[in-house]
Amino acid sequence: MAIPSFSCANTVPYQNPPFKNPTTHKGSRRIISINCEYSKGSKLEIGSPIIVIEAPKMIKTAASVPCLRVNSGLVKAGDVGRIVSRKPKDVWAVRLAIGTYLLDGKYFKPLELDE
Repeated sequence: MAIPSFSCANTVPYQNPPFKNPTTHKGSRRIISINCEYSKGSKLEIGSPIIVIEAPKMIKTAASVPCLRVNSGLVKAGDVGRIVSRKPKDVWAVRLAIGTYLLDGKYFKPLELDE
């Protein structure tokens, strides 16, 4: 089983904004380094089938105007869906029978299909 690994590194030059009084502040340049890394032992990609292993307390719709609400039995453990897209911080848009919701990766696992 291959372990997918996503990593990115970006270095962006940053310059302080100019101030009106040049004697109190001298313009300096800083380098901001942005590093992000994702590594998980499972194969999650767009279109992958998943199964919910734990019902989240709060659910958020993946609509253009998302709605955050208490999960009152809409998403239950054992529900099956498909990955639609990946969002930052291990959040995935998952298409379930009742709609598309944003779920954290800890609430589901890939569904192993026997062919």
